[in-house]
Amino acid sequence: MGLRLLALLLLLLAFGWTAAARAGNIEISHISLEGSDEGYALDADFQIELNPRLEDAIDKGVPLYFEVEFELTRKRWYWFDDSISRQLMLRLSYHALTRQYRVSSGALYQSFSTLTEALRVLSRVRSWQVLDPGQISFGADYQAALRMRLDVTQLPKPFQVNALTSREWNLASEWRRWPFKIRAPVTETPPQ
Repeated sequence: MGLRLLALLLLLLAFGWTAAARAGNIEISHISLEGSDEGYALDADFQIELNPRLEDAIDKGVPLYFEVEFELTRKRWYWFDDSISRQLMLRLSYHALTRQYRVSSGALYQSFSTLTEALRVLSRVRSWQVLDPGQISFGADYQAALRMRLDVTQLPKPFQVNALTSREWNLASEWRRWPFKIRAPVTETPPQ
């Protein structure tokens, strides 16, 4: 009886590890928020791993929408927190006629011959304008936050129902939070 229980336990552990290894995941590996005359632009790198269910859905022509969310908040003791939020929607799809994967944002798109190449481009956000000049105050303490997630509300209706009952469709990074403060520009006084 003890050997059967041990064998069953080992089998369940092995199944759990393989299921965890096959689960999709998004991790944030790099964030940079730089100022310019036009405002503040965000660069971010993500590591995106799709599980077999999501890869199969893409190969069958189901587009996947990934939403990158940026938030900037400032705590206020006298009222609600001051908050600014931005969203960037990225679409990953496969076109069977051309046998090309496509990554698009709005009307702009790029085509790739492999899913790996498409995911590499999807995982890099560059020069995304998240703050306009004058939108935030010099010297104030802010909390910035960023995450990427698969937006299941953009899926076709039958897949949305499936996404509600299956964890294989839940693909999101954790919120990455960091303190952000703008220092006043240093002005040089001309020599007298």
